[in-house]
Amino acid sequence: MKVSDIRNYFIDELKNENFTIDKTGQKTIEMIGASFLADEPSIFGTPNQEYVDKEILWYITQSNNINDIYGDDREPPQAWKYSANKYGEINSNYGKLIYSDKYYQQYGMAVDELVQNPDSRRASMIYQRPSIWMEYDENGKNDFICTNAVTYYIRNGKLDAVVQMRSNDVVFGYKNDYAWQLHVLKMMSEDINASRKSGRDIGICDLDAEDISIGTITWQVQNLHVYERHFDLVK
Repeated sequence: MKVSDIRNYFIDELKNENFTIDKTGQKTIEMIGASFLADEPSIFGTPNQEYVDKEILWYITQSNNINDIYGDDREPPQAWKYSANKYGEINSNYGKLIYSDKYYQQYGMAVDELVQNPDSRRASMIYQRPSIWMEYDENGKNDFICTNAVTYYIRNGKLDAVVQMRSNDVVFGYKNDYAWQLHVLKMMSEDINASRKSGRDIGICDLDAEDISIGTITWQVQNLHVYERHFDLVK
């Protein structure tokens, strides 16, 4: 299944008026247990590259405050305001979750794992955590982290990723999350290649190992959905 299949599913569900109703009374179209090849950067609409770049930079800073996305230039996006507490604090700075000491430098661990064992099946970075039950609404937050985990595989000379999500909004969420996951995939391939080269230079790495290239991203979502306010974009 590809992005085009997901797109057609939501178009057909809207046409057939197959809705669920959320706690606010809003209609929603859902796909439960979605799994597809993320072969396009958007399911509906066009990515806002200016915002994508800002969000990725914000993730890299590891700030948990949404006011740092644009700084003094403008207000943060409404979706982030909905998730944040009155101080602008959230849980879902993805850069902090994979790069920081607090969460065990998972990115570096995954890179090292794949350099040392290219056939590994444990190069996983876990975004979600059990303590989220106590943290998602602290001080007025509404941020139960959407990404569960991402695992990386080197197969046939390529670096592939499998993204596993708890929840994903088709219209805006997928575009921004895809951009982040593609960014990480590219960085990881570069870092693995650099580590291999460094190892070859000092004789501790396979001299015959070729550089890896970017592979595929498989997108798995427990609940993939479109909100009623975005039905006009489903076309």
